[in-house]
Amino acid sequence: MNRMTTAVKWLLIVNCAIFLLSFLLERTPVGQIFLPFALVPRSVIFSFAIWQPFTYLFLHSTAGFGHILMNMLTLWMFGTALESVWGTRRFLQFYFFCGVGAGVCVIVLNALFGSMNTRTIGASGAIYGLLLAFGILFPRSIIYFFGLFPIEARWYVLIMGAIVFLSALGDSGGSVSHFAHLGGMAFGYAFLKLGLGAAKGRGPVIRFSLREEFNSRYQEWKLQRAKKKFQVYLKKHGTKRDDWIN
Repeated sequence: MNRMTTAVKWLLIVNCAIFLLSFLLERTPVGQIFLPFALVPRSVIFSFAIWQPFTYLFLHSTAGFGHILMNMLTLWMFGTALESVWGTRRFLQFYFFCGVGAGVCVIVLNALFGSMNTRTIGASGAIYGLLLAFGILFPRSIIYFFGLFPIEARWYVLIMGAIVFLSALGDSGGSVSHFAHLGGMAFGYAFLKLGLGAAKGRGPVIRFSLREEFNSRYQEWKLQRAKKKFQVYLKKHGTKRDDWIN
């Protein structure tokens, strides 16, 4: 297991500390102190609360313990490997690029289709960006889906993206938040595709193409299919012991 890296450790500490503090203070007179730091489209657009697309990433209290538990667990599981490859600086660039990008999606989608007074908190946009990056950088790593079923990371990412997309289509009340999660993945893909932050990072630039991946999977399928047909042919016609097959 990889040793916990610097940025992941401090993100865990800060998020958990703010969660605990806000949880303890929410029923006191000073409990409203965290409200200006949640993401509210109306505040960002009309009151120029430009800090909110950044600060909302550290708030989880009203979303419940399960929300921060899953986010922090995912951050630890996948973020450590990514920071080990990229280095702390590029990892943080990627994390906040995805998180702030997801916040921009929240603002735009609520302005167009939702409510300008919607209050959004949580680091899920950044977390989904980490999932995408892990699936691209370590595509054949094994992840235990629901802790039981082994699955390659690339398929795990596709499944999680599909779940969020279908949830967005099926849940009209919370669809904007679901699409914001997808927005985090989209911004993460753009970061990797464009090689942003690579000049100052320690790790390699990740290049990924859905078309290339599809073609690679298709060629691999054709090769396996040809091998099976050839094996069937050999079984039907038989081979001599001294024959060589090249």
